[in-house]
Amino acid sequence: MSDSDSAQAYGSLQPDEVLDAVESQGFRCDGRLLALNSYENRVYQVGLEAGAPVIAKFYRPARWSDEAIHEEHAFASELAAAEIAVVPPITGKGGETLFRRGPFRFALFPRVGGRPPQVDRRSDLELLGRFIGRLHIVGAAGGFQHRPTLTIEDYGVRSRDFLLAERFIPAELVAAYESLSSDVLQRIQWCFERAGDVRSLRTHCDFHVGNILWIDTGPQVVDLDDARMAPAVQDIWMLLAGEREEKTWGLHAVLEGYTQFRDFDPRELHLIEALRTLRLMHYYAWIARRWSDPAFPRVFSWFNTQRCWENHILDLREQAAAMEEEPLRWPCES
Repeated sequence: MSDSDSAQAYGSLQPDEVLDAVESQGFRCDGRLLALNSYENRVYQVGLEAGAPVIAKFYRPARWSDEAIHEEHAFASELAAAEIAVVPPITGKGGETLFRRGPFRFALFPRVGGRPPQVDRRSDLELLGRFIGRLHIVGAAGGFQHRPTLTIEDYGVRSRDFLLAERFIPAELVAAYESLSSDVLQRIQWCFERAGDVRSLRTHCDFHVGNILWIDTGPQVVDLDDARMAPAVQDIWMLLAGEREEKTWGLHAVLEGYTQFRDFDPRELHLIEALRTLRLMHYYAWIARRWSDPAFPRVFSWFNTQRCWENHILDLREQAAAMEEEPLRWPCES
């Protein structure tokens, strides 16, 4: 089946196809089906006649190769084997974790519950820091062969070029965006140069509160779909928000826990605002690349409007200024 045929089938994925796929792996569904909050992939909670529901994740065609998905699953299983609370895929009878049903590739996961972490509590941030430190010990012990590295070219340059080439930006804002984005990319490059030759390792790469479920024993982490090679600080900076003082307080709390298990290279602090800017550029390009998927115009109704791009340009200007500031400091100076 061609990529276009697979994409068409994926775009019109029906409930009975989801249930048939799950039952093809030996489960008996009870008909309950709940679509979960996921846009890149199609993710469902599926009720079973016996036992707790399972989570069925249908992979978007042509995004990841089979080999890259296998690396995602292997990393999750490696972390789980090290008693790090990451939810791994369910293994089939033949030892496989990536299944096929007609044109679809899918994986099954146990359902887990929990609440979001309270990132305004120092104790939660320290525990998250310990979690990330342990995750990075495993992440540093190997590397991805089929998953990319987070780079300026991938997240920044290609995002900018796509948005300009596909004419998503209103004509009267193109010149402003073109000039500003060029300046922003230069500032990102300078941040990386100031950091020097920092090491990349296997990271979660999308470590925000939406992917963290808090239970009595601490965090459980889901969704390694974006896992890739990146500097360690990529899994830290998304926990830091607010004004500089608040970010500094959060950074110290996270690193207090992190460094109980793994050293942190303070040169990576030069990368925090650069990585934040790259994620912002990548996010807008991601929505634009998926705009032909009917789910995206419905969910992101604010996108592709004049106000959207005015706000995006304002955000990029603020990030340009942030990259000119001194990096956050750690450890605390007495």
